[in-house]
Amino acid sequence: MNYEFNPQGMYDMNAPSEPKKKVSQKLIPFIKLRRYFLIFTAVCFVIGLAIILLRGFAWDTDFIGGTSMQINIGHTLTKEEIAEITSITEDIIQKKVSAVQRTGDGGKQVLIKCTEIDTETRDAVFIALKDRFGLTDADRLNVSSVGASVSADFRRSAIISVSLAVALMLVYITIRFDFRSGLAAICCLTHDLFFIMVAYALLQLPMNTNVIVALLTILGYSINATIIVFDRVRENVKLNPKSSFDDNVTLSVNQTLLRSINTTITTLLTIVMIYILGVQSIQQFILPLIVGIVAGLYSSVCLAGNVWALLQGLGKKKTAVVPAEKK
Repeated sequence: MNYEFNPQGMYDMNAPSEPKKKVSQKLIPFIKLRRYFLIFTAVCFVIGLAIILLRGFAWDTDFIGGTSMQINIGHTLTKEEIAEITSITEDIIQKKVSAVQRTGDGGKQVLIKCTEIDTETRDAVFIALKDRFGLTDADRLNVSSVGASVSADFRRSAIISVSLAVALMLVYITIRFDFRSGLAAICCLTHDLFFIMVAYALLQLPMNTNVIVALLTILGYSINATIIVFDRVRENVKLNPKSSFDDNVTLSVNQTLLRSINTTITTLLTIVMIYILGVQSIQQFILPLIVGIVAGLYSSVCLAGNVWALLQGLGKKKTAVVPAEKK
């Protein structure tokens, strides 16, 4: 049975036996471009690490404990008023706030999160806002505190949940393909998660429960894109046993390239609209997802197959240098 690759990236199993003129299709040499992809990734990693170290994270009370105050302002808050509330609060508590965001119906309420402050300081913040916006005592809707022990438990649970998800994905990929492909997939997932964290540091988005949701969401999205590439590699290895593994990876990535791009664009169109129409808390959740999806497209197309081929080549070299057993 003859197999013929057509421009749509599918194999025609009903191709005629007689010779026919084949339409040549130029493939993007992803394997030959591996060095450039790895250098670009390394440079971005160094820049991202510098951003994290220099800017740090805007830790929310969920992770470090602290005080939350919810106040009804009575009208839809503007960005300028949010900045003014932030300035008033920081002047009183003499610290940077973790987050100041609009909440409630129509964004008429403000949620202020900061490190633990005493009752007198809370009252001073409310009095200052009361004088500025003409509030009443009834407009102080809620004041709550998260203790250090509770936030420590949350941090522990967050680390365990993400680590467990990554470990289970490694097991799944290893069972479905092989261990080297599992390692390649984990490298790509680590890449995607790292740049989500860079986005949080660069944009100073509050590090709260949304972080865990965003990380786990991108884990599932990115691993799916990577599996599609790996599945096509496995098919092409069976269909083209005489071709090298590198050639099969190049062919597979080219075959799945259009699908990967279309899927990413379709997903981005949806979540960008949610970002545009959503309130501030939704925007702070969606923005890292956008970064993660773009990073996932890059890693699944440019890194996944390359890293698998690289590990496959290293494994063969290691096997080749093992001395033969003396008889």
